[in-house]
Amino acid sequence: MKQPVAWIDDVHMMSVLLGDLTHLTIEDNLPVIFCKEKKIPVKVKKMMSDKIVQLYYDEALPLGEELYLTWMNAKIPIYAGAIVRTPWFEEHYTNNDVQLGATCSKDETTFTVWAPTSTSVKVIINEKSFPMNKKEKGIWTITIPGDWHGFSYEYEVNVNGKVNRVIDPYAKSSLANTKRGVIVDLSRTFQKIESRPFKGNLQNAIIYELSVRDATINNNSGVVNKGKFLGLTEKNTTTKNGFSTGLDYFSQLGITHIELLPINDFARVDEENQKKDYNWGYDPLLYQVPEGSYATCVKDPIKRINECKKMIHSFHKSGIGVIIDVVFNHVFINETIEETNFEKLVPGYYFRYHDNGILANSTGCGNDFASERIMARKFILDTVNFWLNEYKVDGFRFDLMGVLDIETMKEVKNRCEQEDTPIMILGEGWDMPTALPAHKKATSFNSEPLKGIRFFNDYFRDTLKGNLFHTGERGYVNGYGHFFERIPALLSGSSILKYGHTVVSEPTQTINYVECHDNHTLWDRLAITNEYESEDVRKRMHQIATGITLLAQGVPFIHAGQEWFRTKSGVENSYNASDEINELNWKKREEENDNIEYVKSLIDLRKKYKHFRLQTKEEILWCLHILNTPAPIFGYTILGDDEDFVIYINPTSETHKLHLPSSSRWHIMISNQMDFYKDNREFNGEFMNIHPFELIVLMKSVIT
Repeated sequence: MKQPVAWIDDVHMMSVLLGDLTHLTIEDNLPVIFCKEKKIPVKVKKMMSDKIVQLYYDEALPLGEELYLTWMNAKIPIYAGAIVRTPWFEEHYTNNDVQLGATCSKDETTFTVWAPTSTSVKVIINEKSFPMNKKEKGIWTITIPGDWHGFSYEYEVNVNGKVNRVIDPYAKSSLANTKRGVIVDLSRTFQKIESRPFKGNLQNAIIYELSVRDATINNNSGVVNKGKFLGLTEKNTTTKNGFSTGLDYFSQLGITHIELLPINDFARVDEENQKKDYNWGYDPLLYQVPEGSYATCVKDPIKRINECKKMIHSFHKSGIGVIIDVVFNHVFINETIEETNFEKLVPGYYFRYHDNGILANSTGCGNDFASERIMARKFILDTVNFWLNEYKVDGFRFDLMGVLDIETMKEVKNRCEQEDTPIMILGEGWDMPTALPAHKKATSFNSEPLKGIRFFNDYFRDTLKGNLFHTGERGYVNGYGHFFERIPALLSGSSILKYGHTVVSEPTQTINYVECHDNHTLWDRLAITNEYESEDVRKRMHQIATGITLLAQGVPFIHAGQEWFRTKSGVENSYNASDEINELNWKKREEENDNIEYVKSLIDLRKKYKHFRLQTKEEILWCLHILNTPAPIFGYTILGDDEDFVIYINPTSETHKLHLPSSSRWHIMISNQMDFYKDNREFNGEFMNIHPFELIVLMKSVIT
C-alpha cells in the first residue's frame, strides 16, 4: 500500500503524492498543515494528475521540524523537497562562516554538521550515541569531553522519514574502504612539511603528471614501498643497471611541479586487497582524506595522513611543487545519489537538477555537483583551504572544471592568492551540458573573468596529433604538416587574434599539452595513425610534438613517461586496466635515455631563457615573429635584449634548404637529430638544411 506524502517545493507551495488516496477530488475539503501544534490552512489546491495535487499557502514552513497534513482523515507527512534548491532556502538555511567537521584536541572534540532538513542528528562514536544540539540555520553541534583521537565516527540523521547513517564529508581520515570517518587531532600528525619551493611567476612552471601508484609499482623501480606515498619519498633509487628512478629521477628531469592524479579517498580499489583492483581515482568518496591504498597500513587511519604529508615534504625538499587533482564535479555512486554522504545529509541540495526535475549528468558519472549553491561552494572552498593549510600543496587541477561555476572558481583563486607563494590553478575547461547557464560555467570560453586560472588547451593537443575523438585523424606532427596554419596560434599562447584561433584571454591561461592520462598516449596514437612508418620516424614525430609543447608560450604539461615514448599497449582508457598497462616502465627509461636527455635539454632551455615563458600579449607581439618558410616547414624568431632565437620545425620526410633571418654566427642549441651536429654546433652564414622530421633551435648572440 502506497502511503501519501507531501513535498515542499517552494516557499508557498507543496506537492502531495496521493498514493492510495486517489479518491480525492478538487471539491474535497481543504487540507490543513500542522506545524508545532499550529494549524496553517491551505487556500488553493490544484490537481496536477489523479496522483499529484499542488497545495498553496501563505506562511513559510519551518524546515527541520515534524510537519504533517490532515486531509480526509489521513495524516500525511510533509518533507523538504525542491525547496532546498530555492533562493529562499539559501537565504534562510545556509551558514558560510561555521567550521564544519570534527575538531579534536586531547581534552575534547567538537562535532559540527549542516543538516537543516533533519529533525534529529546524533554522532555515533564506536556505536555509542550522542544526541546533537540544533542551532540556527541548520547547524547541529556537540562538544564531547575526552581524547577521541583515532576513534571512528559517523552521524545518524533523521530526515524525510528515514534514519540514515552517514560519514562526515569533512572527515579527515577513515577506516579501510571508507566504512566510517575517523576523528583526528591534526596537531598529532606529521607537521614538518618543507616550505613550498616554487617562488617565481607561475608562467615559469613546467608540470609533470603522475600517478602515485604508477610511479613506483614497476619491478624495476628500485623502490621498496612500491605504489605508495612513501615510495615517492625514497632517495637514491635506481634500476638494476643503475639508472635513476622515482623521486631522484623526477628532480633530475628539471620539472617544477608534479601533478598527482587524485590522492584523496576514492572508490573501486579494495584497500584491504589492493593488488586485485586498479583505478586512477576519479571516483571520489571523501575529499579531505588521503587514499588508503597508497598507505603502507590501511588499518592505521593516521598513517595515510602522515605518509601523504611525508611524500609532499620529500617533493618540496627536492625542489618540486605538488599539484593535486581534485574531482569536485561529481561524487562516486554505485547506483543512485541516495547512497552518497551529501544526499543523506541534505537530500536534493548538493546536486544539480534540470528545470524538469531530472538530475543533471553532464559528467557521465550519474550526477553533477551543484557548486553554485552556498554550502556546496563552501565545501569546495573549505577543502581547498584544508589542503593548503594542512598539506601545504602547491596547486589544484580541477577535473571537468567547466561543470563548476565561475564564482566558485573565482573564490578558489582569491583563497589561493592569500598564500605567500604562488598556487597553480588549472583545469579542464570543457563546455559540458550541465544544468547551468553557459555564461556561468568555468569554461575556456569564459576565461576573461577567470584570469589567474589556466585551462587545458585541447586546440593545441588536437592540432599536433589530430582530433582526440577521431582516432585516425592526423595533425601537424603525424600528418606531414596538416594544420600548418594553426601553428602560430599554438606557439604564441593561443590568446592573440593576430596569430589565429584564440582559446584563452591571456597567454598565462593556456596549459599546452599533447598527452595526458586520458586517452591514448602519444606513442600509441602514432602507432595507429602512422602504423606504416618506421619506429624511428614515429620517434621523430613524437620528439617534435614534445618540443613544441615545451617551447610554446604558456605553461607546458608533460605526461609521466612521455619523455621515453610511454605506451599503454594501445589501451585508450586505462582507468581500471591493470598495473601492467599503467605502470611507469623503468626498463624503458634505460632504453630511451637519449630521448630523456633531449627533453631535459628543452626544459633547461625554457628555464634559462625568459623568451620561452613570456607573460603578456604585448611581450609576445614584440618578441615573436613568424618567418617566411616553405610550408609546411614552420619557422619563427624570438627576439631578446641579449639573444635572438630561431626555431624551425620540419614535419615532412624531405630535407629542405632554409634562408635564415640574417647572416650571422649561429649556435645550435637543440635538435632532435643532434648527431648531425655533434662535430660542430656553430656555423656562420644565412643558409642551412633542415632534416626530415627535425625540430631545431638556433641562437644568435646580439651582444658585440
